[in-house]
Amino acid sequence: MSGNSFGTVFKVTTFGESHGAALGVIVDGMPAGIPVDKAFIDAEMARRRPGQSKLATARSEADQVEILSGVLDGVSLGTPIAMIIRNGDQHSKDYSALENIFRPGHADYGYHCKYGIRDVRGGGRSSGRETCARVAAGALAKMFLRSMGIDICAYAAEIGGVKAESFDFDVIEQNPARSPDLQAGELMAAKVAEAAANGDSVGGIVGCVVSGVPAGLGEPVFDKLDARLAYAMLGLGGVKGIEFGVGFKAAKLSGSENNDPMSAGFEFVTNNAGGILGGISTGEEIYFDLAVKPTPSISQEQETVNKAGENTVVKITGRHDPCIVPRIIPVVEAMTALVLADFVLLQRCAK
Repeated sequence: MSGNSFGTVFKVTTFGESHGAALGVIVDGMPAGIPVDKAFIDAEMARRRPGQSKLATARSEADQVEILSGVLDGVSLGTPIAMIIRNGDQHSKDYSALENIFRPGHADYGYHCKYGIRDVRGGGRSSGRETCARVAAGALAKMFLRSMGIDICAYAAEIGGVKAESFDFDVIEQNPARSPDLQAGELMAAKVAEAAANGDSVGGIVGCVVSGVPAGLGEPVFDKLDARLAYAMLGLGGVKGIEFGVGFKAAKLSGSENNDPMSAGFEFVTNNAGGILGGISTGEEIYFDLAVKPTPSISQEQETVNKAGENTVVKITGRHDPCIVPRIIPVVEAMTALVLADFVLLQRCAK
């Protein structure tokens, strides 16, 4: 197991490094006959790309996707779809001073211990840049799911301690924080700007809501729907926790408070479970929250060690996001889409 592939039937494999020639993905399992809208893929990539606002890294990448195979005249062939995204604005020299130093909060030391070698240029495969390939694959999964009425929406529920108090999903793309609350979005942006001015960073909480999911998706015991979603989300750099429905609040409730009563027509009166029970979708909205840590690349001086194990200090330079919450939102949607597309196809084998 190399850890570079994801999925069972709808399977994706990503490749490439942050400062290499290109990143890419192979999607195997996309059903034939699905319309593939290149403009939609480009729009999804634009939501994730760097340099889109003052809240993101200044690295400038067009993030244009090239479809190499598996699509003819805008329709999927049922064969593997290969896509690449070429890198164009690498500043590898920004990392030359870090060759013999392990950055606090990064995967540097773990990669060194595992492989005995690491790509110093932006972290290589451990960089958030790798997620552009996931977004490209997720766009395909979204197109497949939307043909069945399944819609996914992620948003900034909290950044730097500022919480969204209202939830208007129509305004998420109207503010750089991607908050469903415009007023809170302004305060979130101010928190990020303040942290950046101090050479620091902030984290936050990403919420995700999925509507239109039919009841019955999910595999019993070892491949539950919530377990696979958690696996997908915790596979994103910076995500440190996940909760479904009322999450940790359930630990403080009684059974009579936490259970979701059912009514005629198989409707649920409440949805404390977040749309999943026994690892299988209930037909209600699926919703979960993710804890996202502050970006570890900060310009303040930090204590660390070098390859010889000796104490030293590091001050990271270059271009980095002072908060990754806004740019991780389309990645969260993409990974959610990949999980659901896989389970939809798995369900076709169950009946």
